[in-house]
Amino acid sequence: MVRRDNYIPITIIHRDMFSTPPESDLFGMSHQGGREENEDAYLILELEGGYLLAVADGLGGCPAGEVASRMAIEVLSNAVNRGYTPHLSDREVESLLRSAFLQIHESILTEAVGPRRDMGTTLVTALVTDRRVVLANTGDSRAYIIDGGVRFRTRDHSPVERLLQSGQIDGRRARNHPFRHIVEHALGIDFYVDTYIEVLKRGEILLLSSDGLHDFVEEDDFMVCTSAEDAKRVANCLMEQALRTSSDNVTIVVYRCNTS
Repeated sequence: MVRRDNYIPITIIHRDMFSTPPESDLFGMSHQGGREENEDAYLILELEGGYLLAVADGLGGCPAGEVASRMAIEVLSNAVNRGYTPHLSDREVESLLRSAFLQIHESILTEAVGPRRDMGTTLVTALVTDRRVVLANTGDSRAYIIDGGVRFRTRDHSPVERLLQSGQIDGRRARNHPFRHIVEHALGIDFYVDTYIEVLKRGEILLLSSDGLHDFVEEDDFMVCTSAEDAKRVANCLMEQALRTSSDNVTIVVYRCNTS
């Protein structure tokens, strides 16, 4: 049974002046899981003709992780609000997200003094317009595209990911690896960002998550949930699976593409 009292509020910024795509079906949620505090943050920002989605995970074991993750969401939202127009090309959106990530990194460094020294955060974001999606990530928060199976996911910036990609370990061993919580890049710590451009097919699900989900739930088990009829049910199902075993904060954002 999911403990409803431990959720943080949904972070949705709605713009009534914009025309919300009628095909949109999305939902986000975050839970402190097995931790005393929730250092995750997330965003669902409505744009003209699309959405900006994001999940940030403040680095555990470092000071002020919750400050860093919330700074990431705030700076990202402001940067995209200033720079986005519906006429941007995919490459221009990619450049906008890279610039936003650099602004986040520099903002965290500026604030990382005294008790906040060495704070940092992961961040994964997706800007979705119609069926097109531009993604960016730093660290080990992830984006997946799912349609009966995982056809795409972002790559973590971690030594365990390198072992996985080289074939030295499989997914099960990666989830139990003693170094699974180590990241090689994080905003505020060591700057690096990967970007991807994808096209969603009708019925596909775009899932953003912190490692409290994907470090504890096998990707094959995602399929039990992704057949649910709407994004809210998908998110609730994934959260319930994660909280059975997760010792970490768990954050999930789900977008289902209903565009033909």
